Amino acid sequence: MFEYHGWVTIAATTSGDDDAALLERLVDRVHRSLRDAGTLDLVDLRWSSGLPMLHLGGLDKHGGAIAPELLETFARIGELAPGSYGLLHVWDDQDPDHDNDFRVYRMARGQVTPQADPHLSPVAPTILDTYEL
Repeated sequence: MFEYHGWVTIAATTSGDDDAALLERLVDRVHRSLRDAGTLDLVDLRWSSGLPMLHLGGLDKHGGAIAPELLETFARIGELAPGSYGLLHVWDDQDPDHDNDFRVYRMARGQVTPQADPHLSPVAPTILDTYEL
């Protein structure tokens, strides 16, 4: 099973004072990029209190197909809007190195870096009683 949950606050710059027209253009570009990523389950891009926010989530029986597209899409948002920040949590029980762990992909200043997850890992016994490898 491949499970993912993520959010991004989309920003053009790290100053916290983005030009409204520039931000609108970036959101349009992000929207087009998301439209091209057709296999993602939950994709919710909306404005909240004047800021664009993106939420991603889903489950897939075989994450091998969706995982690269998901990570590329997440990284692409950071490239398009370099002031963006957020987190993407992924659990892939078919990943031989991390099958009992959530992985976190942190976006800060538009750059994505993988991180270990201290909150839900190891999956067993943290959230499941047992886990068969």
